[in-house]
Amino acid sequence: MKPPKLPRGAVKPRPAVLSMAPYSPPTGGRPGKLRLDFNENTVGCSPRVIQALREGICAEGMTIYPEYGAAKEAIARYFDVAPEQFLFTNGTDEAIQVFVNTYVDDGQEVVLLRPSYAMYRFYSEVAGASIREIDYPQPEMEFPLQQVLDAITPETRAVILANPNNPTGTAIGLLAIERILNRARKAAVLVDEAYYEFCGVTALGHIARVPNLFVCRTFSKVFGMAAMRLGCLFSHEANIAYLHKAQSPYSVNTMAVMAARAAVEDRVYVENYVAEVLAARELLCIGLEKLGLTYVPSSANFVLARFGPRAIEVRDALRGRGILVRDRSYEAAGCVRITAGTREQTRELLAALEEIWNK
Repeated sequence: MKPPKLPRGAVKPRPAVLSMAPYSPPTGGRPGKLRLDFNENTVGCSPRVIQALREGICAEGMTIYPEYGAAKEAIARYFDVAPEQFLFTNGTDEAIQVFVNTYVDDGQEVVLLRPSYAMYRFYSEVAGASIREIDYPQPEMEFPLQQVLDAITPETRAVILANPNNPTGTAIGLLAIERILNRARKAAVLVDEAYYEFCGVTALGHIARVPNLFVCRTFSKVFGMAAMRLGCLFSHEANIAYLHKAQSPYSVNTMAVMAARAAVEDRVYVENYVAEVLAARELLCIGLEKLGLTYVPSSANFVLARFGPRAIEVRDALRGRGILVRDRSYEAAGCVRITAGTREQTRELLAALEEIWNK
């Protein structure tokens, strides 16, 4: 949607903001539907999170600015890092924003992949960066390692990767990440591991050894806390000190860190949910194959399926049945991204999809 015309006397935004396209977040009215459109946890957070919030919220607590010390210790133990090696962020979005604000200046080059998470480009554009995008090759959508290596030059200031990638679901091996880090020694490299738990490949163990490596994680996916807007940005402790300088001091609220402490204590919940999602993802892929539909092999909690010219039709028909999926044909022709929830939810989706597809 085109923004309204500025009134006479208004101050024009920066050229970078004027030229960028707005990001359209999810529409309202999603609660109560089968939400297979934004890769959220489709079951809910651990009961321990709700219990911790009920017991921990009090009138006096709401009057005090957040204190992160105890929560940082607990989260550090969970991720097996030192408290000085990460900072809390207001969702992964703020992690990306703080990373860009710390390392990218106007006109400096950022290497991104396409299609990928929209916020990488969003915050790079706001910073006025010169963006160089490398396309995932279609239809396989495998990570284009050689093309990324070729795109990195001494002028490259930052490289941002998602592992696994959204919306393709394809992953990068540690050896490939190592090659990118070696090639981009003069650049800051951010690896977004929002879907790590469904993949099992992480660069987090290398942050103390590799000085230009940054890793971010989120509590919005496997932990089922998207409404809390909580993420973590990891790196060498010297880097974290500078990232803190570029971050608002209280951008993460007290309830979010309270919930995170409870969430990481319930490892069994995470393990059980991941196992259910992986089984549902397999069921989804088998169901698509039975319908004669192809898809991109996924290492995440979603599958990018190819519906061709019927992509919008299928999305809308499923929405009419209370099932939400995400059309991605605007960046991957004919593709719809489907979140893998539980096996029961997947059977419901496939039953509806079979009726729609064979109509």
